[in-house]
Amino acid sequence: MNDVTAAEPIRARLIKAALDCFLADDYHRVTTRLIAEKAGANVSMIRYYFGNKEGLYEEMIRETLNPLLAALDGPMLASVEGFSGFLRLYYDAMVSRPEFPKLILKVLALSQGPGRRFIQQLLERGRTRGARKVEDLKAEGQIASGIDPDILRLAFVSLAMTPMLLKDIFEEQMGRPMDSPFLERLAAFNGHLFAAGLTPAGSQ
Repeated sequence: MNDVTAAEPIRARLIKAALDCFLADDYHRVTTRLIAEKAGANVSMIRYYFGNKEGLYEEMIRETLNPLLAALDGPMLASVEGFSGFLRLYYDAMVSRPEFPKLILKVLALSQGPGRRFIQQLLERGRTRGARKVEDLKAEGQIASGIDPDILRLAFVSLAMTPMLLKDIFEEQMGRPMDSPFLERLAAFNGHLFAAGLTPAGSQ
C-alpha cells in the first residue's frame, strides 16, 4: 500500500476495497479478510464501522448512489436544462466504476447477492423525489402536463445506464474511448433531447 492510500481514512479505504472486490467477484466469494487486506486494514475495522460484510456491502452502494439522490433535492433539476447536468453527474459517478451498474442489475434482475430490498428502497426514494421534481416542473409550465413521471424515469434510466452497461461494446464499435469529453457531449445531447421532448406544445 502506497503512502497516498495509507493517508486515507480506514473507513474510506474499506469502502473502496469492497467496491473493487464485489465488482470483481460474486458476493459469497468475497471475504471480509480479503477486503481488509486490500484496504491495508485489520478485519476488526469492518465490524467496527459496518457491523459485518452485508453492512459494508450496503454502505458501499449507498455511498455510490447518494450523490445522485442528493441532487434530486437540490437546484440542479429546477429546470429541464438540468437533465444534462444530472446525466453528467451519473456518468461521472459511474465512469471510474463501470461495473457498478452491472452489479445493481445482477442484484435486482437476477436476484444474485444480498441487498435487493435495500437497493429497491434507495431506488424508490429516487423515484419519489424525481416524481416531486416532475410535478414542480409541470406546475411551472416547463414540461407538458400529461407527462407520466414513471415513463420519464424509465427513459432517463435507459439513457443513463445503457452507455455504462455496454461501454466496452460501444468503445469497440466506435474505435474510440468513452472518456470524459465524450461523456460530457453525450450528457449534453441526451439532456437536450429531454428538454425538447418535455417542452409543452406551442412553447418550443
